[in-house]
Amino acid sequence: MSADRRPILVTGGAGFIGCNIADRLARMGHDVIVYDALARAGVDRNVAWLKERHGDKIELIVADVRDADTLGSAARRAGAVFHMAAQVAVTTSLADPREDFDINIGGTFNLLEAVRQTGAPVPVIFASTNKVYGDLIDLDFDATEHGYLPADADLRAHGIGEARPLDFHTPYGCSKGAADQYVLDYARSFGVPAAVLRMSCIYGERQMGTEDQGWVAHFLIRVLEGRAITLYGDGQQVRDILEVQDAVDAYMAVWRDIDTVAGRAFNLGGGPGNAVSLRTLLDHIGRLVGGAPDIQFDDWRAGDQRYFVADTRAAQATLGLGAPTPWREGVARLAHWLAAERGLPIGAEQVAAQ
Repeated sequence: MSADRRPILVTGGAGFIGCNIADRLARMGHDVIVYDALARAGVDRNVAWLKERHGDKIELIVADVRDADTLGSAARRAGAVFHMAAQVAVTTSLADPREDFDINIGGTFNLLEAVRQTGAPVPVIFASTNKVYGDLIDLDFDATEHGYLPADADLRAHGIGEARPLDFHTPYGCSKGAADQYVLDYARSFGVPAAVLRMSCIYGERQMGTEDQGWVAHFLIRVLEGRAITLYGDGQQVRDILEVQDAVDAYMAVWRDIDTVAGRAFNLGGGPGNAVSLRTLLDHIGRLVGGAPDIQFDDWRAGDQRYFVADTRAAQATLGLGAPTPWREGVARLAHWLAAERGLPIGAEQVAAQ
């Protein structure tokens, strides 16, 4: 992070994590280019929120990352890039693998080439995914009252680390994994100061959750509206969930330390302390909103992991990250925000409870 006064480019800047990054940057005093196709329903509200809070510090470019010329023009003006734009759903990648490929690999390639051709050391921080590690089917898991947990004591204590071999499953896993590797190789081959954050499940305010992406918010919205939730598999899958402001802290830290972390990938999630099974989370949501969730079950989805918890020790030690928000506190805060946004009632159990 430097005194460079060029605007900061956030691709996918109208999306959930992207708009929170843009908001943080603007609050820090930076001008921000929000580059987004506005293809996802509801993200225009995030743009309106940013504009209301920051006015002319937010420049909106409505365009697709597959548009190399427009993306290149934006990248050439930027002092740094947070590359959040992506096709984000496994299900969509299975239905249309060509579009998934073109957005996630082609769009990332367009950005990297634009930055490389500037000849300037423009940092690129890339949003990758835990899906680059595959379905982890080779690991042994114990079925416990808290969900699936690794039989290996070290894995159970710390989670999945960056040394885990990459194993791309589904078109989405392949496209995000290939983009992840392109980013790291542009650091290695061309000296682009680029780094990767392989994210677990991020949740928080401005999340417009659906069944395919943003499942913490999706669960809350369905329960608040009194609608049924479908769990794919048995609901004992375990994930480490991370509140979005903690994720933004990590992105800012990577940018700040890009001279020393360029070429590296970090696992980013809530870690073992914020690991929770889907069923446990739904039980907590039921207590928060004052009604038991209506749960239905369907077959396991392709590539679904019984367990993923990020080993966050490398990110915490290298980037100086603080302790993440406890998941009960963060989920309660999101529940109240979603209820207020939708004018829906919520149960008596408040944010400070639990």
